[in-house]
Amino acid sequence: MSFSGEVKRELAKQISPARHCRIAELAAILNFCGQYGRDKEGGFTIGFQTENEAVVRKGFTLLEKTFNIEAGAMLNENEIQGILSKIGNLEEPVSPLLIKNSCCKRAFLRGAFLSIGSMSDPAKGYHLEFDCCDEAKAKQLQELIKGFGIEAKIILRKRYYVVYLKEGAGIVDLLNVCEAPVSLMNLENLRILKEMRNSVNRRVNCETANIARTVNAAARQVEDIEYLQAHYGFQNLPDGLRQMAEVRLENPDTPLKELGEYFTPPIGKSGVNHRLRKLSELAEKVRLTHPKIT
Repeated sequence: MSFSGEVKRELAKQISPARHCRIAELAAILNFCGQYGRDKEGGFTIGFQTENEAVVRKGFTLLEKTFNIEAGAMLNENEIQGILSKIGNLEEPVSPLLIKNSCCKRAFLRGAFLSIGSMSDPAKGYHLEFDCCDEAKAKQLQELIKGFGIEAKIILRKRYYVVYLKEGAGIVDLLNVCEAPVSLMNLENLRILKEMRNSVNRRVNCETANIARTVNAAARQVEDIEYLQAHYGFQNLPDGLRQMAEVRLENPDTPLKELGEYFTPPIGKSGVNHRLRKLSELAEKVRLTHPKIT
């Protein structure tokens, strides 16, 4: 099962003990994937247009617990009007009075995700979205999410107004709002693992770059020293620079700190670096004054 499916399965099991919260969640499910109408015999029926069986079961569970209506039951006009008087017109955004409490807002967002929400595999990337057919409903969802301090944006994709989140932290917060603690912890574990891998990769890349710089610097130092040996002569170098040149040629791959230990008394890394820099500067001067053979 996909991560998105796991989240929905967890949310489908969450039944609020408060009737007003059940009404808010049922309002979301009916608004985004519900339908009602008359059958051939003149009675009313309610259904849910979704391929997710957990959402269908959740919808009928809420109908039964809130309005005492069983799945597949035939409704009379008074019963359907009683439901709609609480839920409102399914063609319009729900009434702000229906979701005025924070708990009801959470329940509504839970129902919205069950109905039209989806989430990418967090191991590959962070993306959560709600696909709305109606712009006004999309904006209501966006405002509800923002009310919990979570940034959500809307984009028009074909005929859908998509409310989406792309930040891992925001998605974690939304799962918390919808009361999906297991999915939240699974996502956090994946985020931690991904951040650790990224940190290790950055460190390895940094160390690789440092090694490359060290190797390149050592190669240039050896090249400069060999040039001085051929065109200037070690006998013309001061004792300290001559010793440094000889030690570097004998140990072309040795780090600066270890090079200093070949001296008596030993010299520090900065002292080694200073002498090598002096040798490179001298080699550059010799190159400028030495006639080129053409």
